[in-house]
Amino acid sequence: MKLQKLFFAAVIVLSANAALAQNDTNEDFHTVTINIPEVALLDLESDSGKNITLAGTIGTNLAGNSEAGLPIDFSTATDATIWINYSSIVGSSEPSRKVSVQITDGAVPTGLKLTVLASDDAGNGGGTMGNATAIVTLTGSPQDIITGVESAYTGDGANNGHNLTYQLDYATDAATDYASLDFDESDVLEITYTLSDL
Repeated sequence: MKLQKLFFAAVIVLSANAALAQNDTNEDFHTVTINIPEVALLDLESDSGKNITLAGTIGTNLAGNSEAGLPIDFSTATDATIWINYSSIVGSSEPSRKVSVQITDGAVPTGLKLTVLASDDAGNGGGTMGNATAIVTLTGSPQDIITGVESAYTGDGANNGHNLTYQLDYATDAATDYASLDFDESDVLEITYTLSDL
């Protein structure tokens, strides 16, 4: 009786193996899911810090001494130490992005204007970089400074991406705007850059 039970158990095991073997073929498959994340990152970089100071200089004579009767000179009130870095991966529904700039805190003193110009990309990244627009006179409203950013990365840090050149100057010219200048209107401005879909 024991031998019959063992024989019966062996037949069941062999039958099960044969049934399983019949389901296997000479090929099989599994799935691999590939995800590309949406990326929209922007950073401002500088070797000398992100805080800049722009000021006019007192007019000087040929000897380099301050001279009464000359206007404040803003021709040297420039800064080109800030760089825009970005990483972007766009989708088919949002094929490109832009970078806009605006003053989000503070105000440019009366009689003056503050402009910023973005350079072309420095060429240390990859992808479809954005295109710098013309010079922008900063206000409290967002204005485009770089357009056409697609899937791209600029490289990280100063000397990568788009260099920004700030210039402080008279709103029109010294003869027109000098009477509006007031040293009590000196201010600290917050300038905000935003990378967004077009």
